[in-house]
Order: sequence, then C-alpha cells, then structure tokens
Amino acid sequence: QVQLVESGGGLVQAGGSLRLSCAASVSIFRFNIMGWYRRAPGKQRELVATIMDGGSTNYADSVKGRVTISRDNAKNTVYLQMNSLKPEDTAVYYCYAAPTYGAYWGQGTQVTVSS
Repeated sequence: QVQLVESGGGLVQAGGSLRLSCAASVSIFRFNIMGWYRRAPGKQRELVATIMDGGSTNYADSVKGRVTISRDNAKNTVYLQMNSLKPEDTAVYYCYAAPTYGAYWGQGTQVTVSS
C-alpha cells in the first residue's frame, strides 16, 4: 500500500527555520492534493498548507508569509519550508496525500520551537 515517510522535524530556536519532507512510495502525480497539518499541545488539529495537482497552494492564516509548500514530482516528495518559527508552531506535523477517493497519512514528525 501507499506509504508516506516524513522527516525534517526537530528542535529549533524561535526565529529559526526547518524544512519538512514527505516522501511517497508511489508517483505523486496520482494525488489530487497533498499537504500538511499539525496538532499542537492542547489544540485541535490544524490544516497548515495544501498543494493541488495544478500547483495552487493554500495556507493557514497562522503561518501565511512564513511557510512554503512545494512538491517535487521526480522525487515523489512534498516539502514544507518553515521560516521565522514561533513557539506556537510547536506541534506534531503530519503529511497527507489524497487521490479522488480516499487518503493516505504520514506518521507525524515533531517540531519544537524554543523561546
């Protein structure tokens, strides 16, 4: 079955940057949408960013201007570049990919931003 393997999480100081990666076990052209969401301590799951098969992107208001989602079809990988990180960005970040029907999910990677 399809697997999404995440990497790039870690500990970073406020104002720093991280680049998360999500590598799929299949060609990602088959996915209508791919993206990232997160769950912070004491909060509901929040959609962070999405990228459509046509290349259009969407971002949560809380991260606009600080993050960029991109995809590399040749590498079957989606990235989330995060800059100017804040302590409130601390969360487990999850990758997902969806064809027309159904969805696949990553296992999550921890991002911790210290003040």
